Amino acid sequence: MWQGLVAGAAGTAVMTVAEKIEQRFTGRPDSQVPGAVLARLTGGRLRTTLLMHFGQGALVGGVRALMANAGLRGPVASAMFTVVRLSTDQILENATGVGAPPQTWPRSELLVDLLHKTVYGFATGAVADALAARRGPGPGQRHAAERPGRRSGRE
Repeated sequence: MWQGLVAGAAGTAVMTVAEKIEQRFTGRPDSQVPGAVLARLTGGRLRTTLLMHFGQGALVGGVRALMANAGLRGPVASAMFTVVRLSTDQILENATGVGAPPQTWPRSELLVDLLHKTVYGFATGAVADALAARRGPGPGQRHAAERPGRRSGRE
């Protein structure tokens, strides 16, 4: 679990830097949606955007660490994980009534969200993969290495 928290926090930090760079060029303000979601989830007791931003990123990073330790590593696994992160955001935002389905968003907002969540997904993946690689290949990689015609990711 610690690997996921570390990877997710690192991915969130990289995403936040990318957001700040993008905001400098576009003039887009900080999103208050994460804080509004947290307020809804806690009955109004907490409304800290930064806490929700980093907390959710760190916790969802646990999924990517599980993937990496199972042998799901590299860019394909990071792309798969990016969908998990996007889905987690949308479930929380829509279930709390804070957000609307992405297909209703202006295309420019959708593009920015996809870009930043992709940065998060791949940065989190790079850290999770590096941490998992210290233990050697995962079960999925060992299985692939034993099967003719499959690539194990070790060649």
